[in-house]
Amino acid sequence: MIYTALTKKAMKVCFEAHKDQLDKTGLPYVFHPFHLAEQMDDEISTVCALLHDVVEDTDTTLEDLGSMGFPKEALEALALLTHAPEVPYMDYVREISRNPIATKVKIADLKHNSDITRLDVIDEYAVKRNEKYSEALRILTT
Repeated sequence: MIYTALTKKAMKVCFEAHKDQLDKTGLPYVFHPFHLAEQMDDEISTVCALLHDVVEDTDTTLEDLGSMGFPKEALEALALLTHAPEVPYMDYVREISRNPIATKVKIADLKHNSDITRLDVIDEYAVKRNEKYSEALRILTT
């Protein structure tokens, strides 16, 4: 993890936003963005890894994050990482590919979400989800 004033602020926002959420296996959800952040190699991608699901999964908006002092570069990547329900998933992924920061974070996100060792049960839904994530990874890495 890269520790700067900005990444520490993002850690606090991430924790507060996700503190009561659980992942599919019942673990605290906040472990997921922290895992992604550990893989980042610069301040802005670390911030985006920590905050990548905050707007999509909580009441926090991009405007809120901007008023907290997160820079435009991070907000642009976070906007791309926020999947609007009406946008087909692969179109969303193609848009992410336009931004190197969003791409780096999404690749880490997809890899972590594809790790079936995290799951208690590998059912048909998990297999289909992994197929979708494999296609998304192909789009982002070619």
